[in-house]
Amino acid sequence: MNPRRIFALLGRRDEPTDAVEEYCAHLGEALAARGFQLEIRRVPWELHGWPRSLQALKLQAAGWRDTWVLVQYTALAWSERGFPLRFLQALRILAAAHARIAVVFHDVEPFSGHRLIDRIRCLAQLRAMRRSLDLADLAIFTVLPEKISWIPAHGGRLAKLAFLPVGPNLPVSAAGDPSLASANLETGGKERTTPSVAVFSITGGEAGARETREILSAVRFASEKLGKLRLSVFGRHAELREAALREGLRDLPVELSVEGLLEGTQIVERLSACDALLFVRGPISSRRSSAIAGIACGLPVIAYSGSETAPPVTEAGVVLIPFDLDESSRRQQLNAALLRVLSDASCRASLAERSRLAAAHHFSWDSIASRLAALLENAAPS
Repeated sequence: MNPRRIFALLGRRDEPTDAVEEYCAHLGEALAARGFQLEIRRVPWELHGWPRSLQALKLQAAGWRDTWVLVQYTALAWSERGFPLRFLQALRILAAAHARIAVVFHDVEPFSGHRLIDRIRCLAQLRAMRRSLDLADLAIFTVLPEKISWIPAHGGRLAKLAFLPVGPNLPVSAAGDPSLASANLETGGKERTTPSVAVFSITGGEAGARETREILSAVRFASEKLGKLRLSVFGRHAELREAALREGLRDLPVELSVEGLLEGTQIVERLSACDALLFVRGPISSRRSSAIAGIACGLPVIAYSGSETAPPVTEAGVVLIPFDLDESSRRQQLNAALLRVLSDASCRASLAERSRLAAAHHFSWDSIASRLAALLENAAPS
């Protein structure tokens, strides 16, 4: 039996790495086992301009009648400054070609801000997302829809809404292998003598400076109580914060390793060599793939909670600190949480087991592909 052909449609490529493209690639591999052939296509408007790019999409879509197209939405993939109204033109082209449209919302809320331009941008994003619900046969959110502020509590659109968490953007054979998590538990609980903490990616700009201060505060506090520690920082923007991290830890017995972008197998190796993941890039949720990576590798995760924090993330081994606390209180709770996880082997083992089970049930690519296949099979036309 020939596989069913479906498409993932993306906007411009993110540099230096594109998490949405990685998501689609891993998802496609897992869908192949369920009789689907996923092909990635782009609307490269940043290279060829909007008129040529939309015309090229129209020509391609002419052959997509009754074929599922998984249109990946982030505001910046469809607009340089986050005004994604051209996204709706792409959806209209697909609708006119009688394609089956599934919009996958990786951005689930509009950007915030207090300036006039921020408020206008917010309105543009809300219009694009709301109108997308009318044009789509299926709307897939990477956060529980009831946690999203702009989705109406009633109406005909609700029948087409679905929830699907992101995966870890790591190799399926590594992240999905239960033996990896078991080996990590054994190493963390028995063989490793130096407590080890992982930080996977740091945000750019001022947010990254805030994250760096909080990483330093938590690791310094733990080191002052426990002595020698190991801190492994890697991923996007990590190297930009190396000088600040080394300066902040120079008087403490902390072995610091800072690396930039790594291959998926290397990320698995770094995470598996640690006892916990410290995630301070804003509140954790089911759309934060760098946090899901720690869960997928069977780690306890110390993270902030916010409006998007909900199951299935809360079923994993996460220790949560409210993000909306004042900075001093938030930092104190973060410090105490990291110390507790690193110093209590039974607590750490329990959290790691919860992460392993949550990864298998909710965040493995096999689980995600299975649920997506069922959604595509059962979705009614709009």
